[in-house]
Order: sequence, then structure tokens, then C-alpha cells
Amino acid sequence: MAHHKSALKRIRQDQKKRMHNRFYHKSTRTAIKKLRKMDNKEEAQKFLPVVVSMIDRLAKRHIIHNNKAANLKSKLNKFVNNLK
Repeated sequence: MAHHKSALKRIRQDQKKRMHNRFYHKSTRTAIKKLRKMDNKEEAQKFLPVVVSMIDRLAKRHIIHNNKAANLKSKLNKFVNNLK
């Protein structure tokens, strides 16, 4: 356990940030799964920008890597375009 006041504060801040990041990462993954389950093209096209902005936000905050974000967006775009 940390002995300095500043170290204790850092632990509290890190824990708060970690919970915040976990929440946003999990909600984005859930949205991605929801998009992949869609079979209606118009519905998926309306929901795609929401998911893409969530992915961009995660990448901007360094919760996921920029390349992972790009790969996810590419695959989701491909999926939506191939729907009938």
C-alpha cells in the first residue's frame, strides 16, 4: 500500500479513470454487437454513424489503438454495405 498522500490520490484517480474507461469500452462493444446482429440495411445505416463515433472517441482517448479503431470501422462498413 502507498504511504504518501500523493500516491494515495493517484491510486484513487487511476481507479476512477479505469472504471470510466471500462464503461465506455463495454458500451461500445455492446453497440458493435447490436450492429452486427442487424439484418435491415436502412436500420444499420442509421446506427453505423453512432457506433463509428463511439469507436473514434475510444481511439481519441487512447482506450483502444488507432489501428484497431480503423479495422473495426472498416469491417463494420463492409458489413453494412453487404446487407440487403
